[in-house]
Amino acid sequence: MRKVMLGVAACFAVVAQIALAEPKAAIALYGEPVLMANFNHFPYANIDAPKKGTITFGVMGTFDTLNPYSVRGIAAQGIAPPMGLVIQSLMVRSADEPFSLYASIAQSVDISIDLSAVTFHIDPRAHFSDGIPLTSADVIFSWSLLKEKGKPNLRGYYNKVVSVDAPDPLTVIFKLGDGHDRELPMILALMPILAKHTTDTEHFDETTLKAPIGSGPYVVSDVKAGESIIYRRDPKFWGMDLPVNKGMYNADAYRYDYYRDANTLFEAFKAGLYDVRSEDNPTRWVTGYDFPRMLDGRAVKDPISVRTPKGMAGLVFNTRRPVFADIRTREALSYLFDFEWINTVLFEGVYKRTGSYFEGSDLSTTGTPATKGERSILAPYPEAVRSDILEGQWHPPFSDGSGRDRANARKAFELLQAAGWSLNKGTMTNTKGNALDFEIVVVSRVQERLALNFSESLQRLGIKMTVRLVDDVQYWQRVSAFDFDMIQFTWGASPSPGNEQYNRWGSRSKDRQGSLNYAGASNPAIDAAIDAMLGAPSRDAWLDAVHALDRVLISGFYVVPLFHAPEQWIVRNAAVKRPDYTPLFGFAPETLWRED
Repeated sequence: MRKVMLGVAACFAVVAQIALAEPKAAIALYGEPVLMANFNHFPYANIDAPKKGTITFGVMGTFDTLNPYSVRGIAAQGIAPPMGLVIQSLMVRSADEPFSLYASIAQSVDISIDLSAVTFHIDPRAHFSDGIPLTSADVIFSWSLLKEKGKPNLRGYYNKVVSVDAPDPLTVIFKLGDGHDRELPMILALMPILAKHTTDTEHFDETTLKAPIGSGPYVVSDVKAGESIIYRRDPKFWGMDLPVNKGMYNADAYRYDYYRDANTLFEAFKAGLYDVRSEDNPTRWVTGYDFPRMLDGRAVKDPISVRTPKGMAGLVFNTRRPVFADIRTREALSYLFDFEWINTVLFEGVYKRTGSYFEGSDLSTTGTPATKGERSILAPYPEAVRSDILEGQWHPPFSDGSGRDRANARKAFELLQAAGWSLNKGTMTNTKGNALDFEIVVVSRVQERLALNFSESLQRLGIKMTVRLVDDVQYWQRVSAFDFDMIQFTWGASPSPGNEQYNRWGSRSKDRQGSLNYAGASNPAIDAAIDAMLGAPSRDAWLDAVHALDRVLISGFYVVPLFHAPEQWIVRNAAVKRPDYTPLFGFAPETLWRED
């Protein structure tokens, strides 16, 4: 079979033009990667950065496992990609391109013309930190183990592979069936590679504090369960001279310190106990950084522009619960969320309203009528998208900013009445006498404050929302088991969405614990849109499918849309530097270095 190296979703006309090309060291979802085979380093890396010191990150929460791929437990940060200090993937994503991958463990890759197979050629220099060579046996082992015992999204991806073959120790061939899923070769290229000779397969799905043996630039050095983890440079790391690693991983050690609550985390930064923090509190961002370390220049605020879609932040309805089964009830509650008032009073007016699942990009349908291609995808599901959303005329409710917008309250009341609710003696009830009463589970004081404000608005229409603040461990246990009525959650958005959408919205993920389908979505129109994304023969067709998905999700009123920050709010020790150029995806911690 002739092999070619091409963008996974390239059209057949392009395929024909490059049919005789040799295997290459990079692939792209569409067209060609920006950087060619002989590139020296990523444009957002500083190849002259000094290699020294320790960089410490502050993290809110805890961890109880060093296995980032098990369903159980909360994994320590940094081990696996995207940081990838210990465990590497076959190829590396460029943070400056929507979806281009470059050689790492896989020295080169080729994809069959009909997309039915992908072959990875392993770099003969690759080895694990204990010196054992990395071979095709490790790749097949990783694929097999993760599709059986890995996280649900990985199981879904890797079970699409029909068969795997290793003709020699440095070659792996994945057979992909009919080639319909054009993103699958990219997903396999991002597969983490585990060490077959040290991985405990029998207990893989359990939590563990045993340090994994990886092929990455660092090894786990010191671990205090739930408190801190330190990674130290592996002086024998095989891949430091690869273009994807030049200018990266500049610290001799990375440390992650964990704090149980946001206030303690902030006070620790004020005291200089860690170097880099990501701020998510707008009030603190605007008014809270006036302490001595900031005023004398030992620490600096570093707002960073992000050019990727903003994703969807929302108050998520668990539609598995009867109280939220009717879409009109869900839409009604969205009218009672007064963003304009909340943004001004609680958040210094810095946030922007989110109206799309791909906000702030050409993937968003805001203000844009559906194309012929979108309408074709949605035609078999005439009830899936409302007409105003199909025509790009919908937007989240806009209020007068008073906190008591009567017009919005009236619209909410009309929708509730249509859904079978009525106001009886100050309580909203249905025909069975059941009150409109539910609980929102929150995990931080910031979330609690927002929820309490929303609760007050709901009370005016006789709706009771109980706000329950729980610790990080309990929160994720409940969320993973879908044991909640409502939560606040953000689904981040890639500029190249694909298979991960099944895990968020696909019908088969609705009842699969550990999936990100927290809303309980199960709609054939969603499945059809995701299928169309993965089978799209061109970028235009793919964009139509993404738009169709956006419109179906908006029409489902699975969330009360919240808001997004216009930029990333990073604060760092002044001695910790980053390159002047910021990549497409924004802040890249692996590019930092120290100069003190």
